Amino acid sequence: MSYLTIMLFFAYSFCLGFTITFFAKKQDNFLERNLMRIGFGIAFLPFLGLILNLLRIPIDWRIILALSLAYPAFYLIKNRPKPKLQLKITKTDLSILAMLVLFSINLYIYASGAFTYPYLEDDDSWSHALGAKYVSIEKNVFPGAGNNFHYIEPYPPAYDLLLGLLHQTNDSVYWTLKFFNALIISLSTIFFYFFVKEFTGSRNKALFAAFALASIPAFMSHFIWALSLTVPLYFVVFYALEMAKHDKKWWIVAALSMVTVLTSSPTHSTYFGLFFALYIITKIVLERKLPGWHIAAGILGLALSFAVWWLPMISAYGFEGTLEGLGFSVGRLGELGIKKSLGGTGDRAYTFSDFFFAQKQNMINNPIGIGVVLSLLTLAGIIFLILKYKSLLKQESHWLVISLVWLFFTLYAVNADRFPIKLSPFRAWMLLAIPVCIFAAEGAHGILELSKKCAGRIGMYILLALLLTGIYFTSAQQKIAVNTATWPPGAFWSYAQDSSGRVYSPELQSYVWMRENLPKNSKVFTFANNGPVIGMDMHTCHWCKDVIDYQEQGFKKNAQENYNWLKNNGYGYIIIDGQTAKKFGANESNAKIQELGQSGMFRPALQNQGAIIFKI
Repeated sequence: MSYLTIMLFFAYSFCLGFTITFFAKKQDNFLERNLMRIGFGIAFLPFLGLILNLLRIPIDWRIILALSLAYPAFYLIKNRPKPKLQLKITKTDLSILAMLVLFSINLYIYASGAFTYPYLEDDDSWSHALGAKYVSIEKNVFPGAGNNFHYIEPYPPAYDLLLGLLHQTNDSVYWTLKFFNALIISLSTIFFYFFVKEFTGSRNKALFAAFALASIPAFMSHFIWALSLTVPLYFVVFYALEMAKHDKKWWIVAALSMVTVLTSSPTHSTYFGLFFALYIITKIVLERKLPGWHIAAGILGLALSFAVWWLPMISAYGFEGTLEGLGFSVGRLGELGIKKSLGGTGDRAYTFSDFFFAQKQNMINNPIGIGVVLSLLTLAGIIFLILKYKSLLKQESHWLVISLVWLFFTLYAVNADRFPIKLSPFRAWMLLAIPVCIFAAEGAHGILELSKKCAGRIGMYILLALLLTGIYFTSAQQKIAVNTATWPPGAFWSYAQDSSGRVYSPELQSYVWMRENLPKNSKVFTFANNGPVIGMDMHTCHWCKDVIDYQEQGFKKNAQENYNWLKNNGYGYIIIDGQTAKKFGANESNAKIQELGQSGMFRPALQNQGAIIFKI
């Protein structure tokens, strides 16, 4: 664990958050003010990196740190604030401290679960390791046309940019991805709490909603993908939009925070736009006027995202090329159909039990399910909304209508596999969790108020304990089981079966051995897949043209030519694995192994059924 990188992460985020909120009216509560500065800083950091990228200034941690510290240092020198000792703890402080306990528990579950197994999971994480390594070394996100990255150019790069910056101050991309992915997801608890508190005007509802979000299986696993950054920032942006009712200058903060949301994930950047549009439309209907500052925030945020990323991509790749780089099929859109173009790998039709009963065995990228108690509380929240329909047009009740609109929209999005138009329905579960948790808090609040009238405070607290216990056993326990289980390493590995019938991957075991036994960032060459090499903390220049060319041509060279090229390029090891056999053929790969081994220039460091690692 790199404590330096962790400290720098909070230094970047807090100081940048301090910088972009200095002109807006400050929150009254000390904890809220400073914790949300971290959220605004995380939102602004990738945007700052993209600005540097356009100006051809390296995305270097020292430059980022200097820029982060500039205004806070100026402020301290100019104002020299005198420290004030305030020992008084308010009910709001206690609520925030309880929420921070939830955050800490969430972080422990996500982080410990991520490190349960000694490899990166599934397929996406290995590609993000390549992107993060590129940013950490080359300090930009413009590898250029013809690059072989999946999640950089024209794919929006905010996630890999952030992780690559953080990797610059430690020697393990493996640890960087696992730890900071878990940390950023866990910070959702904090950002969601303050958003709901401002949205509903109730700290009690906010705390219950935060507990629900931390418990509901459908909201985020520790899966390593760009959505881990995109979705937590929804709450940061909407918090700033809600703060505009206290001071209109917050619209600028919302706009600046919005850029990263719009440059981090194609599907959930799009979903954010839909959430925002529904928010604006509902406010127009309810308030019978244009929410000008909110609309201005959306326009400015969208314009800035186009300025720093989308226009340069369209200029370089064209409109269709940019869409294809995002994974959308556009060349034959009429023949393929919109439904196929906007689908996802995990899409299917869901049943009532998928929503109502949470399971301990689930999808790893976006688990599904709400749970019995949370489902009932959500229904109760809707019932309470119906009962007070006469007051829904009042300003203090507008949040209920907005939440209801979001609920209807996300229910459609999750179930859209049944309809012609969809956008990756299985990934919409995490978005459905947002209005569900808000309504669950409303339902719990209404039920507890009734119990207080009927059974007094003691009865109310007993019922609260029962609700929390019920949520734990019907939602949280299932979420914990999924996030602390051993996840698969991806579909590209080769597998074998031992004498007892157990399926395992000796190829994967060779890479685990590599990470645990070779010095970090040793140069390891492969003719096949660079993802596992870099993802296991070794190094190869995935983006260098000579390396790319040699991966295709070098396999046919003789041992002496291989040795000369590898030595001249500083490689200390070469691995011939199952993926090499898939690429060039099993017989050809075995012949290459024999040739290298018999040459005397390559000494086996590890050999098993799945791979052989030669020391050069």
